[in-house]
This record gives sequence, C-alpha cells and structure tokens, in this order.
Amino acid sequence: MVDRVLFVCHANLCRSPMAEYLARRLLADRPVTVASAGTDAMDGLAMHPYAMEIAAEGGADPAAFRSRGLRPEYLADATLVLTATRRQRSVCTALAPAALHRTFTLRQFGRLAAAAEPQAEPADDSLRAAIAAAAHARGRLQPAAPDADDLRDPIGGTAADFRRCAEEIERSLRPLAALIGAAG
Repeated sequence: MVDRVLFVCHANLCRSPMAEYLARRLLADRPVTVASAGTDAMDGLAMHPYAMEIAAEGGADPAAFRSRGLRPEYLADATLVLTATRRQRSVCTALAPAALHRTFTLRQFGRLAAAAEPQAEPADDSLRAAIAAAAHARGRLQPAAPDADDLRDPIGGTAADFRRCAEEIERSLRPLAALIGAAG
C-alpha cells in the first residue's frame, strides 16, 4: 500500500502545487506519493508562472501540471491531508469527516512534526507513524495563534512573495521528512 500526501489550497495554482513539488523533492527517497487539489479550483488550469519557476528549481518539469478541484475520494485516498489554511482544513473535514484525524494545516503539522518523538516502524508504515507521533505531540504543545496556522496566499504578489511562501512551505515540510525518515 502506497502512502499518499494530499496538499490542498484554494485554487490549486500556487500554494498546493508548490507544496506538491517541494514535497516530491524532499520525500523522493520515501515510500510516499504526493498530489494536490483546490477547494475552489477549476480543473485543467496551468500552475501560476511564479509557482512554476519555483517548482522547476527542484529539477522537475511542472509544465504538465493542471489544477484539479477537491473531491471526497481524494481525501479518502490520502494518508495525510495538509491544507494551506484553517478554512480549507474545515472544508476537507466537512467533505470527508473520516479524514479529520489525518487533516492538518501545513504549518500546524510542521510544528507538531518538529516537536514529535519519532517511533520506529517498518518503512511502509513510516508516514502513519509520523502522523501518530505528530498527533501525540499536539497534547504537549501550547496552542498557536490562529494566524500561525495559515499560509499566506501569494496570488497577486511579486516573485519575492511566491519565494517567501515556498520557503515557508519548505520549512513546514522539513520536519515531516525528518520524522518519516526517523520512523522508517
């Protein structure tokens, strides 16, 4: 069974595609697949040009990327759902209530993963072990301010705004990659 991480943002043009491509690079040696979708996305649109530049920096060719709207089956198939905002997390859990315990904002999960104590598991269970360890860490951390969970949307901004967003995504993904590595 292949573990899947689903990234969700609003239009699936900026934040979630950048997260998808950054995660592919960071998790390349892990038994994990990644995908993305948008709560309000129109199917078939190309990634934003600034996001495409950032995605291409990792050696991938994002030209074939096409946006897709969020569907309940994407949530049901995902081992872990990481959203750009609290609002999108709520949309995900409303569409697929069974996904509640494996749906987090990206920044929230990054904080939890950074505070988690790794648990040794077989390699094919490393993502599930990482999720369990991060969820366990939730009880030991002080709650964060609500805006600390939301990833600012760079749409309408400059290339530098997209770069800052990508850096925040990568900062949030690094603890996940480390936790999966420690578990597997």
